[in-house]
Amino acid sequence: MVPEGIWKWAQLKGIALVGTGDFTHPGWFREIREKLEPLGNGLFHLKDGHGREGGVPASCSGEVSFLLSAEISCIYRKNGRTRKVHCLVFMPDLERAALFNLALARIGNITSDGRPILGLDAKELLKITLDITPDAVFVPAHVWTPHFSVLGAASGFDSMEECFEELTPLVFAVETGLSSDPAMNWRVSALDGFTLISNSDAHSPAKMGREANIFDTDVSYDAVMKAIRTREGFLGTIEFFPEEGKYHYDGHRACEVCYSPRETIAHGYSCPGCGKRLTIGVAHRVEALSDREAGFRPPRSPHFRSLIPLLEILADARGMGVNTKGVREDYMSLLAALGSEFKILLEASPSDIGGAASPLTAEAIKRVRQGRVKIKPGYDGEYGRVTIFDERERVEAGGQGRLL
Repeated sequence: MVPEGIWKWAQLKGIALVGTGDFTHPGWFREIREKLEPLGNGLFHLKDGHGREGGVPASCSGEVSFLLSAEISCIYRKNGRTRKVHCLVFMPDLERAALFNLALARIGNITSDGRPILGLDAKELLKITLDITPDAVFVPAHVWTPHFSVLGAASGFDSMEECFEELTPLVFAVETGLSSDPAMNWRVSALDGFTLISNSDAHSPAKMGREANIFDTDVSYDAVMKAIRTREGFLGTIEFFPEEGKYHYDGHRACEVCYSPRETIAHGYSCPGCGKRLTIGVAHRVEALSDREAGFRPPRSPHFRSLIPLLEILADARGMGVNTKGVREDYMSLLAALGSEFKILLEASPSDIGGAASPLTAEAIKRVRQGRVKIKPGYDGEYGRVTIFDERERVEAGGQGRLL
């Protein structure tokens, strides 16, 4: 996850605009200054001589712009409880990002981690952000995650207003997180005024684009932020299947207990194995704060598509691990033949996919597009397990292939 690696994998994925992440860390900020050059529109390109040469199939080659982004962890006491809230901040240029970093360095240690942990009220962080520049954008991160979010069951609030008080109107978007999708958020009418954005917590280049935002705007900081603010030009999001997120259901990982909200209530919120309180997941928390039935959709709400990363689809089709050599070779071969990952997942025809890979791969992508997948929900920090085929289907498909 260095600028040249992000630049390469953004093209493989089909991403035109990507956040830098972690601009608050002095070491990473120096690397951003060294390797990225401003375009004069609030965005940045990778400089020549910093890995722009080779490594990307011609079918995937495209322009990639960077946007200054960071995530900050606020841990503090409010209304008699310890609160832990993660927040995203976007800045329009290096100069104001540097001023923001200086302001945070006066409050706490910003060098210990890419996501600094500060004893700072999230409302105060919002105020500091907008005092630096009104062009900055502040977004509560993965708002339903149990332990580190504004609405999380373990350390959050019951409303945005409880957290940000009179400054709430200055927040116009929230990040849904991997364990929820827009349909779940639509059940909470209090979120109707916020644009629902989705971003990947990319811990490695291959994880980029697990969730993404779709825009029809000029490629500039102002245009993108205006689209998020007004929803004009914001077409929607690419989503994880929320069950695959690691906090979708309730449970206790140490005892391998995974419960639906109904099962949690029936067991008195306690782990049957050790008696400890279960970690309450996103589905349960949404249910608790919702005032609408499942299936409700607000007027003019943007669309979303739920996908599975292509590497996981290819691994399922082969019946092998995601990081095996054969799956990686399949991935690069398919990209070279048909284009970027998003193009394959969203646009390529089944016949083209079958010709470039295999009929089984084409069928797998078709099923993902239709939502015909099997998911064992994630819980208490454990990712959910998604499967497309069972072993019988895979063996039968293999036999048919040999016969043909």
